[in-house]
Amino acid sequence: MITRGDVTRIGALALLLLPLPLLVTAGGGTYQLRIVSLFLVFATLTVALNVAFAHTDQLFLFLGALAGIGTYTTALIADAAGISAWATLPLGALAAGALGATVSYVAARRGMTVIVLAILTLSLQLAAVETFVGAREVTGGSTGFPFDGLSVAPLAAAVGIDERILFTYVLLGVLLTSLVGYAWLRNSRWGAAFDAVRQDPVAAEAAGIDVVRTKVFAGALAAGTVGVVGPLYAQAERYVLPSMFEFQAIDVLVLVMLVLGGSRTLLGPVVGAGAIVLLDEFLGEIGQWRTAALGVLLVVLFLYFRQGIVPKARALYDGYRSDGAASDVSPDG
Repeated sequence: MITRGDVTRIGALALLLLPLPLLVTAGGGTYQLRIVSLFLVFATLTVALNVAFAHTDQLFLFLGALAGIGTYTTALIADAAGISAWATLPLGALAAGALGATVSYVAARRGMTVIVLAILTLSLQLAAVETFVGAREVTGGSTGFPFDGLSVAPLAAAVGIDERILFTYVLLGVLLTSLVGYAWLRNSRWGAAFDAVRQDPVAAEAAGIDVVRTKVFAGALAAGTVGVVGPLYAQAERYVLPSMFEFQAIDVLVLVMLVLGGSRTLLGPVVGAGAIVLLDEFLGEIGQWRTAALGVLLVVLFLYFRQGIVPKARALYDGYRSDGAASDVSPDG
């Protein structure tokens, strides 16, 4: 079930974001529209990592690989079969989800710690990118290939709206859908199982919770979501390049976004993504120092700002309300 508070938060977010594509393009700002698209893509990726890492302690450091697998599967099968990429998009999600489920299964059965799983997935990430580059005959190598298989041009022409703006609304719809799914998930029996497994897997197993199945479900769901977002990201960029899916291009950013915004919260991934996308724009001016600056930021966040923006803001608001309620109470009462 979804609580009334979650419905209110998602509704308020939708009202806030719905005018954004039209506002940034009012003066013909196509570059600003690209920034909005990146924000929506990375916010959805952060929601996916929130499920795997924040709720079940599975630190996936191969989101770029999952996004790349989803993208190449979608694009290459569509090209080979001569059909729309919209028809093969579920196959891309299935391929990424299957890999995520396999990794979660192996890690859970082997009792891998968070650090060991992080090392395993980072290794898979590096191997996947090298494969994307090395398989030139199939993937186009480091030069990549143009991709327009998820175009919404016919629908845009039918409704009389710019194609890029309409596609941005598609990305917004995917983000809102992921938030609704996450809100339902964390209030369901799966959410209770996630929390039990995260707090104490041994106690959860003793209580009758299948820890392996719970982690596999979380891993498959998170990876499948990434597998959907990957091709949409490629469509927004109109190109598929291995460098798009590198560790520093996706995983570092998404992890910082989750920590900054607030893990295990509904709006934390969105707030964190918005903050980091804007910050990344400013850091782009320092060139090769960008990754180093983000790494330093990640260390600082883990050491001194573990709560995140959303939990911190909620704590301040609750404290303000408590102080206000206390000041309204008379000395006699």
